[in-house]
Amino acid sequence: MQARDATACPIIVVMGVSGAGKTTIGRTLAARLDWTYREGDDFHPRANIMKMRAGEPLDDEDRTPWLAAIADWMDAQSRMRAPAVIGCSALKRAYRDFLRNDRPQVWFLYLRVPRAQLERRVETRHHEYMPPSLLDSQLDTIEEPADEEPRAITLDAGDSVAATVEAALRALRDRSILVQDADSRTQR
Repeated sequence: MQARDATACPIIVVMGVSGAGKTTIGRTLAARLDWTYREGDDFHPRANIMKMRAGEPLDDEDRTPWLAAIADWMDAQSRMRAPAVIGCSALKRAYRDFLRNDRPQVWFLYLRVPRAQLERRVETRHHEYMPPSLLDSQLDTIEEPADEEPRAITLDAGDSVAATVEAALRALRDRSILVQDADSRTQR
């Protein structure tokens, strides 16, 4: 598979609440495409990390420098014509609009997972600074992409990693974000 337009070089933002599988699905998707993967949490300023470690939810003001750093990274990827996948909660439409602004190459894959499954996942995993107690605040904050929201795809992600990644690839091909090569190799 390759990007539909080498000058557009898609940036796929795998989004959702804690425990949705952003990192696992994002890394697997990027590997399948042979694209760069980045973890959105790596862009948080130290103050945000300390706040989350203390079990305090982030607010819009906390997220502003984080989103700006992600946007800068996406712009750099685009300048290099390097398609990429990034895991990023992107909980509110305003955050997605900010990341999408003047970036027609940015697409969002929202991983929707039933609450009970999210709770099981966050209780059984280790995250450096995102305690399970913050899941409720994320569920209270999430604004699921609406049908009319541009360049947003919703995936039911309660299934296996393989099934979710296949669904993501199908959705990206269906929207002509990816095209299939004659010999099925992944190319940039």
